[in-house]
Amino acid sequence: MVAAPAGVGAQWRRVEAQKAEAQRVEAQKAEQEAPTYRTGAALVRVDVEVTDGRRAVTGLRQEDFVLREEGVERKAVAFGREAEPLEVALLLDVSGSMGKMLRGMAAAGREALSQLRAGDRVAVFLFARRSRMAVELTDDVALAGRALQEAPLERELGAGTILNDALLAVAGYFREQPAFAGRRAVIVLTDNGGVHFRSPDEAVVRAFSDVNAVVNAIVPGGSKPPRMAAGPDVNPDFTPANVFRIAEETGGEVLRSDDAGGRFRELMERIRLRYSLLLKPADGAAGTYRRLSVELAGEARRRYPKAEVRARAGYFMP
Repeated sequence: MVAAPAGVGAQWRRVEAQKAEAQRVEAQKAEQEAPTYRTGAALVRVDVEVTDGRRAVTGLRQEDFVLREEGVERKAVAFGREAEPLEVALLLDVSGSMGKMLRGMAAAGREALSQLRAGDRVAVFLFARRSRMAVELTDDVALAGRALQEAPLERELGAGTILNDALLAVAGYFREQPAFAGRRAVIVLTDNGGVHFRSPDEAVVRAFSDVNAVVNAIVPGGSKPPRMAAGPDVNPDFTPANVFRIAEETGGEVLRSDDAGGRFRELMERIRLRYSLLLKPADGAAGTYRRLSVELAGEARRRYPKAEVRARAGYFMP
């Protein structure tokens, strides 16, 4: 065995020590800036994205937002922004039509996932007719990146696209995790095709409301929401995939592009730059739906007159 040159071991240890110290400082900063609240308090998380064109608006404060519940202004009990830890689930449609977009997302995977910080975790799920978890929540970016690289090779999940069942599986996985004080988000890559049987959008929205998670999606360029059939001959047990509605109701967004890799990087950045308003639920019967709205306050609206604000449409009383 060839001995390492003198001083190399010490130099390596110094580099590792510097990296460890940088991670410690970053984690401490995140802890200081993250919203704090009583352990066990049943709070509703309202993740808010503010964009001006394709640029995320940063630097806003709690007083720059107006939060309303059932039309009545409410004050958030806590406020957070990009320092909060993230749990991100990637849900990839591996049906036959998605090969090109899967390869594009895989190519951009390492760069996009490099935006994750100390304390962040990512999971990878695959779906077609059935779904499976490829990687559970982990801080190992390389492991998640390999799952993205292998996704185009998946052939065991059947023919077709059953989106809502896969989304419900992701929500169920979040529900099984320990309590998490940070932000949860899903990024779906899909062509938004397929038909569901007794798996309506309302059930998906309810499931993600319960785990305080936001659904975002990347779809091929030119994709549009489905036309909803109506009339006495329509069977309500069968509903078309509509990731557009699910994203809107949970406070996320849908990006249309054939460049899945570029959009993946963009979504990861936007998720990081969202704001969080934490709200104490109103009094009421369990399961009651409460409508929410968020807009910019006067001065912020004057600074960003064309800004678009995205937030969940409401929540179900716990």
